[in-house]
Order: sequence, then C-alpha cells, then structure tokens
Amino acid sequence: MLKLNRISFGGTAAIVSSMALIVGLETADATKKTIITALLIAALADNLTDSLSVHIYQESERMAEKEAFYGTLTNFATRLALCLSFVLLVAALPVSIATTGVLVWGALLLATLTYFIAQERQANAWTEVAKHLVVAGLIIIASKGIGYWISK
Repeated sequence: MLKLNRISFGGTAAIVSSMALIVGLETADATKKTIITALLIAALADNLTDSLSVHIYQESERMAEKEAFYGTLTNFATRLALCLSFVLLVAALPVSIATTGVLVWGALLLATLTYFIAQERQANAWTEVAKHLVVAGLIIIASKGIGYWISK
C-alpha cells in the first residue's frame, strides 16, 4: 500500500507551489511559454533541492538507509508527476481558462491528499481539508498580489 508520509511533503509542495506560480505569473501577464518554463524549473530544480533536503533530514533522524532512499525517491516522483499534470493543463488550455482549471485541479488534489491523511490519523477530515485549503488559498492570494505588484 502507498505510504502517505512518502508523498505528503512532495505532493503538497507540488500542488500549492504550482497553483501559486500559475496564478502569480498569469496575474503578471506572463505568457504560456513563461508559465510552463517556470513550472518545469520548479519540477526539476526545486524538486531536486526539496528531495535532497528530505533525504538529509531523514538521515539526520537516523532513518534506515533503504527507507530514506525510497522516501526521497517517492518524494521526487510524486512532486514531478504532480508538477507535470499542471504543465499539461497550462499547455492544453488558454492561460485564462488554465488558471481556473489548475485551481480546481489543485484544490481537488490537496483535498484528496488531506482527506486520506486525516482518515489515517483519525482526525476530522472535513476540518483538515478546510484548514489546508484556506492556507493554500492564502498562499495563492499572496502570489496573485506579487503578480499584480510586478505587472504595475
């Protein structure tokens, strides 16, 4: 069975960062090409950095070498796959429509991930989903504000 702790960090980072990048860049009137480039850079450079950080953290916690390696690999693969799903949406749709699509897609992904984690923890899933969506929304609003500020 899929271990949620292996995908939760990378999955959350990919979902929220992708949505924030797209909204912020679209607000700043970035082209589709620029948005896709930014997403691909995040999917590789930022993802590799986060994966290395996760790996070093796991080693510092004295996690077994094999477990740390699989956790790092799973984090990288999860984040890459999710980032690429946002790239596909932006590539397939006009930017103005893609922005709405990625917000719906991202909210659905984050809510699903949160729901399963809450179920595993025996927490109130709907409360957890609401909290996580509000935080993601605040991050996206801040990114939109930066995009607006840069465009002026």
